[in-house]
Amino acid sequence: MKPDWDKLMDAFADSPTQLVADVDCTTEGKPLCEAQGIRGYPTIKWGDPSALEDYQGGRDFDSLKKFADENLKPICSPSNIDLCDDEKKAEIEKIQAMSDEDLDKAIAEKDAEMAKAEEDFKTFVEGLQASYQEGMQKKDDKVAEIKASGLGLMKAVKASKGKGKEKKEEL
Repeated sequence: MKPDWDKLMDAFADSPTQLVADVDCTTEGKPLCEAQGIRGYPTIKWGDPSALEDYQGGRDFDSLKKFADENLKPICSPSNIDLCDDEKKAEIEKIQAMSDEDLDKAIAEKDAEMAKAEEDFKTFVEGLQASYQEGMQKKDDKVAEIKASGLGLMKAVKASKGKGKEKKEEL
């Protein structure tokens, strides 16, 4: 993916409104990556710098370029309010009218909801993993039981009967 990403960065290098960049989350960029909730690499984020979204598309140059051409442009945000429809403007103005304390509280509540969703998913996956392990163990036990009940011997007898028929046909 790195060569395609570098090619994409070159394609947008001279753009006054579109930024395609990379950040090394293991060195100087670590605080930025932590602030954006990046846990795995490579991760692609896009959108308003204050509210980046996860990119879910293809990782080849053509897919990345198509997405960038269609989506990397100034969008409705507090810094580009002139690009917003009336409904979004009203929502932004309502949030801007909040006190810093209320805004911090609302953000903390939403962050807690996100953390709970992540935790619920993690618990769900752990349950799936436990069910999978249990199912695999039941299957392995059943296969061992079937083999121990004489399946191998039955197959060996069948094979030897076939060899016996071949010898009779030759005579």
